[in-house]
Amino acid sequence: MDIFNFNPETVFSFWLTFFRVSLVVFLLPFFGGEAMPVPIKAALCIVLSLALWPHLSFDAQYFPEHPAQIAVMIMGELVLGLILGLIVHFLFAAIQTGGDLIAFQMGFKMMNVVDPLTGLQESITTQFLYMCSMLVFLSINGHLYMLMGLTQSFDLIPPGGLFITPELINQIIYYSSQIFVLAFKIASPIIATVFLVNLGLAFMARTAPQMNVLLLGFPIKIAVGLLFLSLVFQLISLYVSGFISDLGGTMYNLLRAAAGPS
Repeated sequence: MDIFNFNPETVFSFWLTFFRVSLVVFLLPFFGGEAMPVPIKAALCIVLSLALWPHLSFDAQYFPEHPAQIAVMIMGELVLGLILGLIVHFLFAAIQTGGDLIAFQMGFKMMNVVDPLTGLQESITTQFLYMCSMLVFLSINGHLYMLMGLTQSFDLIPPGGLFITPELINQIIYYSSQIFVLAFKIASPIIATVFLVNLGLAFMARTAPQMNVLLLGFPIKIAVGLLFLSLVFQLISLYVSGFISDLGGTMYNLLRAAAGPS
């Protein structure tokens, strides 16, 4: 008699759900960032697994029998988490690249700060735009769309069922190419205005050579750049809102491509 009512299939089903939730959550932005302590992330994975398991779970038959097959399955789950996380990382990478272009135009590349999330040195405008975009992302429930992509993966990709298809690669390449397009759109107002300032300073240097244009140009470019930086906040909110409105469909298309031929 089984006094503990132990059912191996139930345990294997829960472990499959826990593998999917933990490996994906640890690689998603905001949830898997280095700023969040590991015990908190582990507790979040356990809570999400317990919450999703009665409603979204895998059958115990998907659990591999050989340890090598278990390792391959875990690697597939890891790649799935990377794919889902890359799409959101592309957005923030575009904003950070735009902030780097703005810092170069305003003369802020000489002053760097340490990013507490990555430990890398970044310009002031890069870090500032990143924090603002993260606040906008969370305020309009972008993190919930990431969890929605996690729940969609249960229906589309079983454990060990990930395929690296040409369609999936083409989609990732397309979204990665949009980093530079979006970065230029964000930085274009300040690039244009600072160019006009430099053009005016060049005419001033020709008409009054005795003036120290280099010393005069730094505060002017900084003042004009900060003035037009307020316009960039509106652009970021529009781009982040548009990105999140399409995030559900984007993740669904990626998961469909990763599911392989039906």
